[in-house]
Amino acid sequence: MTSALLGIIYLAFVSLGLPDGLLGAAWPVMHVSIGAGVSLAGVVSMVICLGTITSSLLTVQLVRRLGTGRLTAASVALTAVALFGFSASAAFWQLVAWAIPYGLGAGAVDAALNAYVATHFAARHMNWLHCCWGIGAAGGPMLMSWQMAGESGWPGGYHIVGVIQVVLAAVIVVSLPLWHDRTDSAGHDERHASPSRRELLRLPGARLAMVGFLCYCALESSCGLWASTFLVLGHGLSEQTAALLSALFYAGITVGRFFSGVLTPRLDGRQLLRLGETTLACGVAIVLVMGDAVGLGVGLALLGLGCAPIYPQMIQLTPERFGSQNAQSLMGLQMACAYVGSMAFPPLMGILVERVSPLLLPVVAAGLLALMAACLASCDRRVAETRKATHPDR
Repeated sequence: MTSALLGIIYLAFVSLGLPDGLLGAAWPVMHVSIGAGVSLAGVVSMVICLGTITSSLLTVQLVRRLGTGRLTAASVALTAVALFGFSASAAFWQLVAWAIPYGLGAGAVDAALNAYVATHFAARHMNWLHCCWGIGAAGGPMLMSWQMAGESGWPGGYHIVGVIQVVLAAVIVVSLPLWHDRTDSAGHDERHASPSRRELLRLPGARLAMVGFLCYCALESSCGLWASTFLVLGHGLSEQTAALLSALFYAGITVGRFFSGVLTPRLDGRQLLRLGETTLACGVAIVLVMGDAVGLGVGLALLGLGCAPIYPQMIQLTPERFGSQNAQSLMGLQMACAYVGSMAFPPLMGILVERVSPLLLPVVAAGLLALMAACLASCDRRVAETRKATHPDR
């Protein structure tokens, strides 16, 4: 029974990832058909992100009221409705309207299932869970490319993923007896006073770590949304080829997170973080200098491989850097910075793509990578210096 439920949760994360790459893959054709500017994809992405933030903040209350299984089923169904709305949209304002329920549904699924797996299953399953998200995120652009090559076009891609969401919602409803929500202990364990935000921000390296989260999420979300447009407008590739190549970015994240789990017993968190940064730098360099489809595909795959271990390792290193007594409270601030990066940078990148050049995407990615690496290295240095000053005998 436990294995069956875990399989359903894995499928739910595949479905969570499926829509994430659709907008970026379809946008080179989509914006023309609805008469929208190239940069406006960033606005849709920002609205989705706002919905995600809102539902994530409400997830604890919703889980207590509905239970994880019912909340997941309802959220997947809400996402399906939004995707059908996307497929029927003929104007930009309609996309913005449907982005609201899409973000609300996706955020609730993400937060609820992460917490459920962390509470009810062994830690190794968290790595495989996010690997499943990558499978969906890579599969979405492939489905979109297939549909754009036929008569259905980009609406067909959204329609197919919407149908998949409906099927999954039905499966989750049938599986509800398997979901055994235990009493949420989050509120009961908080008997000790949590540190204030001011105290958290005074921790050595805390602000640098938060900037690192912002830079990483800005880089990943910008590359995920604009890679296809970069290939079409910047290098003259066909829309179908660009959609397929953009899927390699998410495929790289998927494969990289799988092998990150394998390498965890052999490499510590900082070593995995540096390995990801180095691989990401190689991917950025290749995308900067290559102009053919094969080279660009290799570069995007390396971008994804490099991204794979960075976010999980930054989360994992939080208790080690700042102490377990501060980790839970500081994590909320770090997540807020991550969401700001995901929400703010894709629209800004869209303005640069439309008004300056789509070829600026790897240049911006290189800048974000450099700032992120510098901040995280400085964070570790400040933490080490503070510990040495506090415990000079160590």
